[in-house]
Amino acid sequence: QVQLVESGGGLVQVGASLKLSCIASLPTSSNTMAWFRQVPGKEREFVASISWIRYVGIYDDSVKGRCTISRDNTKNAVYLQMNSLKPEDTAVYYCAARREGQGLSKIRADYDYWGQGTQVTVSS
Repeated sequence: QVQLVESGGGLVQVGASLKLSCIASLPTSSNTMAWFRQVPGKEREFVASISWIRYVGIYDDSVKGRCTISRDNTKNAVYLQMNSLKPEDTAVYYCAARREGQGLSKIRADYDYWGQGTQVTVSS
């Protein structure tokens, strides 16, 4: 059974930085990984994704320039560095993975495995 375990969330002030981590039980060298986020009453939305084949990331416009997705295949880990945090970044952040060999996607339904989430709260 695939497991994705997120960590690194917390309560921060506007303008602060956080780095989220996701440790996967599958090889990040073979699987496209992503971060999504969700607030109560709204759909889970795409944040960023990183390709398994190249160190290439794609981002939602709302975080572009402020967030960086990366991976460490030696640890089967994926990270989301978030800078200049805003109150609207407050959400539960989920790590997600596609099946082996699948490419980049912003579509929630394309992801097959999910973590339990980590809460990020940005206070003004």
